[in-house]
Amino acid sequence: MKQKTTSKTSILKSIGPGFLLAGAAIGVSHLVQATRAGADYGFILIWVLIIACISKYPFLEFGPRFVAGTGNHLITGYKKLGKFPYWIYIMITIGSMFIIQAAVTIVTAGLAERLFNFGWSPFLWSGIILSACIALLLIGKYPGLDKSMKVIVTLLTLATLAAVIMAFGAGTVNDAVTTESPSLWTTASLGFIIAFMGWMPIPLDASVWHSIWTKEKALQNKQKISVKGAFADFNVGYLSAAFIGSLFFLLGVLVMFGSGTSFSSNSVEFSSQLVELYGKTLGEWSKPLISVAAFVTMLSTVLTVTDAYPRVISELKNPEKDKPEDKKEKWKIYRISIFIIPVLSLSILYFLSGSFTILVDFAAGLSFLSAPFLAWFNYKLVTGKQMPEKHRPGKNYRVFSLICFALLVIFNFVYLYYNFLS
Repeated sequence: MKQKTTSKTSILKSIGPGFLLAGAAIGVSHLVQATRAGADYGFILIWVLIIACISKYPFLEFGPRFVAGTGNHLITGYKKLGKFPYWIYIMITIGSMFIIQAAVTIVTAGLAERLFNFGWSPFLWSGIILSACIALLLIGKYPGLDKSMKVIVTLLTLATLAAVIMAFGAGTVNDAVTTESPSLWTTASLGFIIAFMGWMPIPLDASVWHSIWTKEKALQNKQKISVKGAFADFNVGYLSAAFIGSLFFLLGVLVMFGSGTSFSSNSVEFSSQLVELYGKTLGEWSKPLISVAAFVTMLSTVLTVTDAYPRVISELKNPEKDKPEDKKEKWKIYRISIFIIPVLSLSILYFLSGSFTILVDFAAGLSFLSAPFLAWFNYKLVTGKQMPEKHRPGKNYRVFSLICFALLVIFNFVYLYYNFLS
């Protein structure tokens, strides 16, 4: 009995990195893409959301599994796997981190002004939001991030769930069911579906972030995280992200589908349209609730991204070294990176705002095309000699993983065809 209690306590102590994964996942993909999928196509695209979440599940789960089984995060694994996986990951990170940081921050800035209405510019709001995130991360360090994300993800889930319940209560379900959906076989529809699947619930490079957070959690607890504990933590975060994605999808269906409104492709403008339509459906009193849900959605992403990239940068040079002097050097690199990355991201917003959408498309395309590579690297790590045999996935899970890998490869071929051959 005592052993079972200890085991449960150990699993509960492992919970934390999953919330960070959820916070990173629940951003533009949920607020904009999931809502827009429901708004433009109704219930018919629910299968796309489900397949997207299932197909990425094993490869994101392999991150914390690898840490629990080996004591190393994925960057160490990539380096031991060979130069190709290691440098591919470095190129993906450097090619996308400044643009992604800028993108999630500017959307959050627009929502902040929409919520608080101070009359401040998006650039000023971006600076304030990033400064607040940096201060929290440097003062609170990992424990501050861990506790903050548990509160934020819980608040976000409750606010979004309340919004969906009210939408069901508004009597719009019948209209959503009876309104005819547009064709899925047009060029525009296929392009949207590909992008939706590619970014829902999160790009696969987040598996590296999660592995680093899992290792940091073990260091904070001063005990090794079990594979069972890492698996439980991952499921808390990933299933939360998938569940909240389905809630935003339902919001799109119940509040926006069949409304006759032409929806903006701009993330901030689209979010404002969501708030306005919600007010029309349920009344002006409902606007603050959906405004808070939208803002907290993006704030969670900015906070986790602001932490994730400096952690990755600090681990790239010598990921396998873990002595006290190595940790001091990594903390120094982290502190430098946590300022440099946001400053360069703000510079992109200031100087390249005119071509910002092109930069975002480039970063999105890079993450999308890299998914099969990272999926295969992660699969090789958890089934290879670095991983203790007892912690490797079983035969059925391997078959499931390979089916998911095949789906990712197919998505990539369709993406390439749509963008370059269609």
